[in-house]
Amino acid sequence: MLEKFRHRSHEPENIDKGSYTPEEYEECIVELQRVNQWLGDAKVLRESLLAEVEHAKLNFFSILDVGAGSGELLRVAATWARETNRRGWFVGLEINERSAKAILEESGEFPQIASVRANAFALPFADRSFDFVMQSLTLHHFDDQGVVNVLREMVRVAARGMFVIDLHRNPVAYYFYTTIGRLFLHNRLLREDGALSILKSFKPEELEHVGRQANLPNLKVERHFPSRLVLSAKPDGNV
Repeated sequence: MLEKFRHRSHEPENIDKGSYTPEEYEECIVELQRVNQWLGDAKVLRESLLAEVEHAKLNFFSILDVGAGSGELLRVAATWARETNRRGWFVGLEINERSAKAILEESGEFPQIASVRANAFALPFADRSFDFVMQSLTLHHFDDQGVVNVLREMVRVAARGMFVIDLHRNPVAYYFYTTIGRLFLHNRLLREDGALSILKSFKPEELEHVGRQANLPNLKVERHFPSRLVLSAKPDGNV
């Protein structure tokens, strides 16, 4: 029964194959935001990247979110900046045209949030263009070499640090999602892809391994409740 957790699955999800209708995709985005709030991605962001902003006593900071979805976590960061009397510049990067538009459509009250449509393997920014580069629940969509390539691009663009939030592959997370979680999930994409995402995600030592392959400086992998891993790296001189 536990054999499926030994290695990452490389089976493509519906979202990777494009096997969904526009209506299903729109419903998925809405329901995914609720799931992420329930499972604490906003909390993990505050405990990691935003805690680093506070530790560094920054009054202004910039974030690039690679694979930002609808920009939910950028709005969390912008709200936090406003509440703590800070200013910021926040950019969401998406390869999906609809998501790139959604970032702007749903961030109307935050003029400091912008959107760029581009590929994560070739970020259209100069070295160290942003204080921080982040990614949430996107890394597991790539194979190991793709992960390495994306991480290298992210750390290239980060002046102060990069933070990757992703799933922690383990039986508890998987069986909770496929039993209790399914009672609350209505969207087909979320029901099917969510379980597969866990199987495609990482164990801490695997995430650390690909980080080392990408030559990330000052690499760290930490666990966050309930079932998240955070990979962080800081360019030398920003430890």
